[in-house]
Amino acid sequence: MSSISEPGSLPLSRPAVTKGGDVVRLGFMPLTDCAPLVVAEMLGLFQGHGVRVELSQLNAWVALRDRIAIGQLDGGQMLAPMPIASSLGLGSVARELSVVSVLTSQGNTITLGDALLADIDEAAPELAKLRPLPAEALAAVVKMRRRKGQEPLILAIVYPFSSHNYLLRYWLASAGIDPDTDILLRAVPPPLVADELAEGRIDGFCAGQPWGSRAVDLRAGKIVLGTGDIWPNHPEKVFALSTELLERAPETAAALVAATMQAGKFLADPANLKQAAKWVHYYALPQVPLSVVEQSLARRLPYGPDEIESAFAAPEFSPARACPQTVHGAWWLRQMQRWGHATDVPPELIERLWRTDVWQAGAAKAGFPVDDVIITPCPDDA
Repeated sequence: MSSISEPGSLPLSRPAVTKGGDVVRLGFMPLTDCAPLVVAEMLGLFQGHGVRVELSQLNAWVALRDRIAIGQLDGGQMLAPMPIASSLGLGSVARELSVVSVLTSQGNTITLGDALLADIDEAAPELAKLRPLPAEALAAVVKMRRRKGQEPLILAIVYPFSSHNYLLRYWLASAGIDPDTDILLRAVPPPLVADELAEGRIDGFCAGQPWGSRAVDLRAGKIVLGTGDIWPNHPEKVFALSTELLERAPETAAALVAATMQAGKFLADPANLKQAAKWVHYYALPQVPLSVVEQSLARRLPYGPDEIESAFAAPEFSPARACPQTVHGAWWLRQMQRWGHATDVPPELIERLWRTDVWQAGAAKAGFPVDDVIITPCPDDA
């Protein structure tokens, strides 16, 4: 019997084992790529490795950040740059967090509203129908709006220190758009971005699934590219734990990694995706139609409500991409420094935070051959 209780309660799960050992408190967000944590719970994988886990759903990354910063949570699902920001105390109380595994690769979409798509048709008709959309199409709109004396575009990202922010910035800058002066970037929690687009308060957004597909479902806009089109198979959501937990209970940390890797293997099998979608829908995304959650997990992402489904940008759950690689952490840090978000960084920070050793211990528990790890190259620095 799973320990997850009815949705809407916090925490969402009770300890799976009632005797011995500390309870590990993990947070997650209502996104498709919370699936490894939900599946690990539903399949009893945490319990199978002798770990007592309590899962709590938060609806904004700031809330997850703050719960971890004050010690109410021991870790959980995180945006890849978040452990850097948390360890440096950016935007909150400093708490050192270690990346022990990668839960998902890619999976965010850049979704634009109908009014902005119409502007692209006017400003760059030769680019408007291309998918993935070139950033030059947006650059043409920026210039056109400036020429007409119109307000700058408003694009939403889900958190300032996020893969969404830095990959969107990287894409915009590739076409000469300065994201700090040419447009307005606004942080909006993931569950709100589709509604904000539908109500015309933003012109577009970069967010994790299923929120791009949800915007299409609402006929609020179209998906024009995924962050996987900017950096193929980039590390997206990571599994991060407090350094205190790693020092106090290294075996527990390895067991948590093993459970989430086994959940990733389950999710990588297409035969399991309908069941996984039901769990994720019920416990994390009840406000989103089940069909939209299934689309996200099965890599069927529609460009638009009446357009052929594509296979781009969907979350990947392969255990072969779960090893935390310091080159990836260093790339995220360089983007944070590029935009002036991180200064006075200790030179050893990434080596300290990206814990390949913990992942290797977890992989051994999960029976995953370390030699099967796939190394994902980083994009060139702009």
